Amino acid sequence: MRDNFGRVVDYLRLSVTDRCNLRCRYCMPAQGVDSLGHGQILSYEELLRVAAAAAAIGVRKIRVTGGEPLVRKGLVEFIGRLAALPQRPEITLTTNGMLLAQYAAPLKQAGLSRVNVSLDTLRSERFAQLTRRSGFEQVLAGLTAAEQVGLAPLKINMVPIAGVNADEVADFARLTLEHPWEIRFIEFMPVSGDLDFPPESRFPADDIIAAFSSVAPVKVIPRQGSGGVARLFRFAGASGRLGVIPAVSHHFCHECNRLRVTADGRVRPCLFSDDELDLRTLLRSGVGDEELHRFLRHAISAKPEKHHIGEEDFRPGARPMQGIGG
Repeated sequence: MRDNFGRVVDYLRLSVTDRCNLRCRYCMPAQGVDSLGHGQILSYEELLRVAAAAAAIGVRKIRVTGGEPLVRKGLVEFIGRLAALPQRPEITLTTNGMLLAQYAAPLKQAGLSRVNVSLDTLRSERFAQLTRRSGFEQVLAGLTAAEQVGLAPLKINMVPIAGVNADEVADFARLTLEHPWEIRFIEFMPVSGDLDFPPESRFPADDIIAAFSSVAPVKVIPRQGSGGVARLFRFAGASGRLGVIPAVSHHFCHECNRLRVTADGRVRPCLFSDDELDLRTLLRSGVGDEELHRFLRHAISAKPEKHHIGEEDFRPGARPMQGIGG
């Protein structure tokens, strides 16, 4: 399915909850947020129907997100039902890793292909500062469990923030010398306007590349196929590889292939825009499959050409990241 700018949209990000067991500073205000009520979030049956409709019109990859998806009861069974869709889309998961040691094996058995683990520091004390919670060792145990059961390639998402954790870019990069992991450095994105990082906190892609290049020379890995947005690198002889996602400084809007569904049933054509389409009301009106397909096609056609970060009139949105699904 192509949008109005010729981009093939074949990737659905499906948020199953806005709840999270961490309070990361760039994702959620210190006081937390009011969680959605049970009737406000889409049921698993509704989410499955959305996924089935998306697969029917060409979606080939579904990423389950949150909040923290593993805090929602019944997620393993839901993953199994996604994996059993007739089109057999690739099913992946983004998690903070806190519960991954417990769920890695059943998730793999259910049909999950791989996981991305969000981890922004390799220091226990700093982890507590960034997430406002303890649990660093739990995340490390989750990484080990995911690797052991074959949720591969394991990807770690790290958001470098100047003056906070950007001094750890090289340490994260060194992990690829010993592990067959992909360490993905994601530019800090001004999604919500009520968080506590000023513009000077941004650590752009060029600085990220310079930081890990100080470890050893890197080679650029040519992109294969379509759909990926990371610029890929590798140290000579390394088991893993490095990815840089320059969402702000070198945006990839021209190759954006994704659609987002929030836990409360809003379709968000662009991460950086508060423009949303009401899917929940449609689902609960008894609509048929064909009309649901038309709705998703309309949502794809509503994708803007690009985001407007950096432009004079740009303002961060109202929703914190945990309410969007990333």
